[in-house]
Amino acid sequence: MDIRTMQYYLAVVREGTISAAAEALHVAQPSLSRQMKELEEELGVSLFERGNRRITLTEEGMILRKRAEEMTKLMQRTEEEIFQIRNSLSGTVRIGAGESCSFHYLSRAASELAQEYSDIRFHITSGDTVDLMEELDNGLIDFAVIFTDFDHSIYQSIRLPAEDSFGVLMRRDSPLAKKNEIRFSDLEDLPVIISRASQPYFTGSEEFSSVKIVATYNLIYNASLMVKDGLGYAICFDKLINTTGESDLCIRPLVPKIENSGALIWKKYQVLSTAVQKFIDKVKESAEEQETE
Repeated sequence: MDIRTMQYYLAVVREGTISAAAEALHVAQPSLSRQMKELEEELGVSLFERGNRRITLTEEGMILRKRAEEMTKLMQRTEEEIFQIRNSLSGTVRIGAGESCSFHYLSRAASELAQEYSDIRFHITSGDTVDLMEELDNGLIDFAVIFTDFDHSIYQSIRLPAEDSFGVLMRRDSPLAKKNEIRFSDLEDLPVIISRASQPYFTGSEEFSSVKIVATYNLIYNASLMVKDGLGYAICFDKLINTTGESDLCIRPLVPKIENSGALIWKKYQVLSTAVQKFIDKVKESAEEQETE
């Protein structure tokens, strides 16, 4: 398998038929059909369901599509890094992060770096720890901001100052809105919405075992809509949803209080682009300044 074959395969998937893909790629249809057949023979599997008017992928075909997308993205990154070395400081810094006020340290570093080097670009991916770690390990992002433990023999890190604590997001007309703080015992038998990334923080609590989880999320905005529409109460970091003014929502602190600090991590033993190294230096400066204040 070479990168061009992967690009052709993704074009077939995207266009829906080999003829449409051949036209988009400006190649002969018989040649493209032959390459797809050779790809299947090389892998020893069928990638397409035969007999359909439009392309339908087999299970093996869906796996290849995911990996082909990763391979082409990685090739694009490689080309960008080589270009960066040959030219003035430029390139893209790719960051994967969950929703957290700790992200301020990264956005400030990015702002300062962009003022010094106008050709540097930033690409932000949102997700939870499971998704971000997979992308980091596959080289699709340079950094991940995570809030769980990690293997220090594989990753380098910068610990970000604590900015987040947990609260319970609810409708203002909820009976619990009258309370100044919420305990898990207050949520017993009530519908609860929680992110899968935060669940490990509470699994050791006996009170948490009685919580009725009706939904999970990885983006708090989506969770806030579920709360607003009456699905349940959302356990989340505070300060992320605006509950001021005429908002239908409010948030109450969860006790006992759990403060959470994230870490910016990246893989060890890899060649870092100049742009990525500059970003690391800026984040370290920002975190150190906060600790001395």
